[in-house]
Amino acid sequence: MRALGAAFVFAVLAGCTGMNTTQSGAIGVNRTQYMSSMVPAQALEQEAGQQYGDILKQAKAKNLLDRDPAQVARARTISQRLIAQAGVFRPDAASWKWEVHVLSSDEVNAWCMPGGKIAVYTGLLNKIKPTDDELAAVLGHEISHALREHARERVSQQMVTNLGLSVLSIATGSKEAGDLGGKLTSVMFTLPNSRTHETEADRMGVELAARAGYDPRAAVTLWQKMGAADGGQAPPEFLSTHPSAASRISDLQVASEQVLPLYEQAKGKGRAAR
Repeated sequence: MRALGAAFVFAVLAGCTGMNTTQSGAIGVNRTQYMSSMVPAQALEQEAGQQYGDILKQAKAKNLLDRDPAQVARARTISQRLIAQAGVFRPDAASWKWEVHVLSSDEVNAWCMPGGKIAVYTGLLNKIKPTDDELAAVLGHEISHALREHARERVSQQMVTNLGLSVLSIATGSKEAGDLGGKLTSVMFTLPNSRTHETEADRMGVELAARAGYDPRAAVTLWQKMGAADGGQAPPEFLSTHPSAASRISDLQVASEQVLPLYEQAKGKGRAAR
């Protein structure tokens, strides 16, 4: 049994590399992440691009893709301003093939897949009715997940866990560990993010928003509005994978105040440009 335990630990650690996918920024995100060699960033981005294309194709066939030009223009304008600041955390993001589309769905949701594939649901826009600053908080948060490669980190965790389990139970003959596409779908659309990932995306998101000239304090009002959605009944889908506790609101208040000088600086540059 001791030998099996040692084999399990070896399998879980094998092929994992400690790294920091982003620079820390003013907000100070610098946790060491562990990525598996079984999950190359390029392969995951390619898989994300294929899945994103399939989602858009299906939405278009049902006339649910980019139906409102004003909503599409708004989402893209805010996203582009945020993306322009992404180099603060990782300069290579400038070469990503970013895309932004609006999907007609009552679901209150938005997401950003690896490599910068963004979707905003009309349910978020129509039910929450976010201000531009609040929408920037949502998009900044989701973009930060992609910059930080949280999906790759979570897929890596699943892959190495399956590898370790296969050492203990080889007889199962499971092929699950090799299903990169299935793992990506699971971590993007089914499983909740960890508290650590959510906190990092929150903090990075408010910095992106501030640097882009959006009031970072809107992240607080956004989550208050999200929590009050549906009259206190079942929380919107966005909250099922993005838990909004009182401690989170408190953390956002602290983070937004920390980056407030960046917002004031960006506003000053905007006035000077005019």
